[in-house]
Amino acid sequence: MGTYRFRVLQERLAIARLAHTAPFPRWARGQFVHLARTSDEVSIVCAQSCVPPNVRHERERVALGIVGVVEMTTVGVLAALCGALASANVSVFVISTYDTDWLIVRAEQFAAAKAALEAQGHVLEGELPLA
Repeated sequence: MGTYRFRVLQERLAIARLAHTAPFPRWARGQFVHLARTSDEVSIVCAQSCVPPNVRHERERVALGIVGVVEMTTVGVLAALCGALASANVSVFVISTYDTDWLIVRAEQFAAAKAALEAQGHVLEGELPLA
């Protein structure tokens, strides 16, 4: 699999859920925004400061993005990365984009996630973002 450099997004995120029939919300903003609709739900990942308090959501998340392009034909990257985090008892929410993959972890588990990834030879650029 090799080793990767990760950049730490310097904005705390929230993962929110709306009904599957809800329109994509105008409040979904920030440095990192991900919207997904399925037949069961609308999921939103965005700056936690933008999520209204009456919306079901989980706060205090930190995004770690692989720097550069991970080719779509690459096999086993997420399995290895998530396995390392699981071994460190770190829960992860994964988002893949066209170019790369993002590991979203709880802020309180950032140090454990960083240690687990660095133990495999990966490099994290950036520190835990301020709340």
